[in-house]
Amino acid sequence: MNWWQALVLGVIEGVTEYLPVSSTGHLIVAQKMMGVGTSADPFEAVKATEAANCFAICIQCGAIAAVLGLYWPRVRQMILGLLGKDQEGLKLIFALICGFLPAAVIGILANDWIEAKLFHFKWVALAWMVGGVAILGVDRWMKKGGGSKGVELAQITLKMALIIGFAQCIAMWPGTSRSLMTILGGLLVGLRLSAAVEFSFLLGLVTLGAATAKKAVWPVDLAEKWAAIPGYEAQTALHEVAGKYDTKLGGALLMWDTYGAVPLIIGVVAATVSAAVAVKWMVGYLNRRGLGVFGWYRIAIGIAAAVMVATNFLGLGAA
Repeated sequence: MNWWQALVLGVIEGVTEYLPVSSTGHLIVAQKMMGVGTSADPFEAVKATEAANCFAICIQCGAIAAVLGLYWPRVRQMILGLLGKDQEGLKLIFALICGFLPAAVIGILANDWIEAKLFHFKWVALAWMVGGVAILGVDRWMKKGGGSKGVELAQITLKMALIIGFAQCIAMWPGTSRSLMTILGGLLVGLRLSAAVEFSFLLGLVTLGAATAKKAVWPVDLAEKWAAIPGYEAQTALHEVAGKYDTKLGGALLMWDTYGAVPLIIGVVAATVSAAVAVKWMVGYLNRRGLGVFGWYRIAIGIAAAVMVATNFLGLGAA
């Protein structure tokens, strides 16, 4: 991965992480278009793919940093809550814990199944379109007065947070968008749009932080993945390739071994800046115009993605 590829991926991650359009789907297409995570050699391709996946997760640190900066007064309030100096801040911490727990449990239990069954681009295309239709429905409901009497973030209950947390789990389907599901979940339980958006961003600090940490330290078993390559069952071939690498590196070490430090630094910085710009723009835009434009965008890109799958453009029909 060179510096400009890291820059492009960082910008895409930052812009799409908090918009309700799914960062995962955009990163998959971008990686394919730039040839990131590919190799003509099937053994090297496995290593390259895993390193690219780790990179896509770890640059979320930039998106996390952006929200920490933009919402620092709220984060400071929660820190004071931990110190027993702000009751509202402590209440919000408990709400975020309740919102995070469903994803933590289901993510651990279903992670392997999700990666095996849902990480195909056809499901991303479908998720884009379904999410787009859902957004248009909610936007129409809101323009008719729905949600106008919602409560502020200070009034969120643990039950409301837990329901939002289960809504967040739906975003484990790639292409759905974590921010979309948590914002819709917040509206569903009775939060005002501004409060639902803020809770979505704050919950992202916890969820994205946990996902990044897990990906960074969780061992990637290259030998197991190599053994599954069709036509490479011979133990001699496996032994020769496996001997070149530590075949059970943590995600961060695998990424570091593959790309080095510079692409990661560039990707994180780009994600930080672009996420900060995207979040500030999105908050202002939603207050003025609502969610509708994101629904139409998702439907359009979902149709384009379906065409890519049907024509196997960039190999996405098999991705």
